[in-house]
Amino acid sequence: MTLDPEGEPEPAAAASGGDAPDDPVAPRSASSDGGARTGTPGESGAPAKDGTAVGGPPADGARDELDELLADQPYAEVEAHGVTFGLLGTAHVSKTSAETVERLASSGRYDAVAIELDPGRYAALTDEDSWAKMDLFRVFRERKAGMVAANLALGAFQQRLADQLGIEPGAEMKAAIRAAQDAGLPLLLVDRDIGVTLRRVYANVPWWQRLTILAGLGASVLSREKISEEDIERLKEGDMLEATFTEFAERSERLYEPLIAERDRFMAARLEQEAGVPRLAPLRRVLVVLGAGHLQGVETTLRQPPSEPAERRIALLSEVPRGRPWGKIVGWTIVALVLLGFAIGFARSPALGLSLLGDWVIINGGLAAIGALIALAHPLTIVATALAAPLTSLNPLIGAGFVAAGVELWVRKPHVADFTTLRQDVTSLRGWWRNRVARTFLVFIFATLGSAIGTYLAGFRIFGRLFG
Repeated sequence: MTLDPEGEPEPAAAASGGDAPDDPVAPRSASSDGGARTGTPGESGAPAKDGTAVGGPPADGARDELDELLADQPYAEVEAHGVTFGLLGTAHVSKTSAETVERLASSGRYDAVAIELDPGRYAALTDEDSWAKMDLFRVFRERKAGMVAANLALGAFQQRLADQLGIEPGAEMKAAIRAAQDAGLPLLLVDRDIGVTLRRVYANVPWWQRLTILAGLGASVLSREKISEEDIERLKEGDMLEATFTEFAERSERLYEPLIAERDRFMAARLEQEAGVPRLAPLRRVLVVLGAGHLQGVETTLRQPPSEPAERRIALLSEVPRGRPWGKIVGWTIVALVLLGFAIGFARSPALGLSLLGDWVIINGGLAAIGALIALAHPLTIVATALAAPLTSLNPLIGAGFVAAGVELWVRKPHVADFTTLRQDVTSLRGWWRNRVARTFLVFIFATLGSAIGTYLAGFRIFGRLFG
């Protein structure tokens, strides 16, 4: 995706290389077959902050200062696809990185700026009302609640960093955006959609490690401990997502591959793709702002002869893996066994059959209702969950959590203030229950867990009475 100097989407080659899932937070980015820009960057000749004319080469003195500045930074230049890419590795929690980015972007040395953001994260970073634009019913209907909850958890971790270190994570990205707009330079968003990344992470690790990751993610949200110096150093050298999952990434190649290595290849392909977009002012030098942990991988990929066209590589890396069929098979098998148990019970005697039905309703509906109660759902939501769970558990296509969240949104519609304070509220345990948006996700999660536990317990209860 390419943005014009005012931050609006500019027609460009499709950033995803395929139909990526709709982002529930940000509006879809505009894309088409090609883009063109009239004039050259900085055509007006306005002076940059270091005294050089924007769009023209820096003066000798300014060039020497920039070279001296870059000598102390993780920086590499790669000539590929007819463009010189200046790869600047940044620290996500460093004021120096933000200042360096702003100075380089406004130096006149480059005619475009590329940043390690996708359209969704760009919107979240630049639009304070992005969460308020989220359609919560659509999120739950399209089964994206888990991805959005994970985004909230990641945001909570980043907010803890901001509170502890006195600098907002992503300040260097904001500096790049601001400097590109001030200098009239195209802004290129080259990272992969975070939803795709998280889905590929989920699909690439075994089920037991998924539980560990989810537990660790939850602990990072609820922990009140200060972030260790070791973790801070990792942030200075690596990637924000990697830092959030660092304990697991170090131990698992399955996690590292989709979280870091795939994104290195994706960003390199996006840069190659942008280099081939027809423009009235062709790109010659591009400043690429990315986490220091991605510098080597992107540089290595750019230096290698491409094995396939960039669009093809982007499409492959943007695919959302299909879920394994075992989950559906197990779900429908449980339904079949429960219905078989009812049939056997009624065949033996109507009283036994009705008793088994009562066990199913009480156990399944009761535990789902307890889950909603733990989330402090509205009383009407709790009653609706108790009534719906015994039925939804016999239909794997719809869950009790979806019904519970839908009723909660109906009876307790979130206020504008809930969206405004969402990022700050999710940094504390109490905030998750106080904020109506966050609490709706808790209602969904706990009702789903309660119904799932109830399904197994009720199933064992039924077969225990039949064959025990």
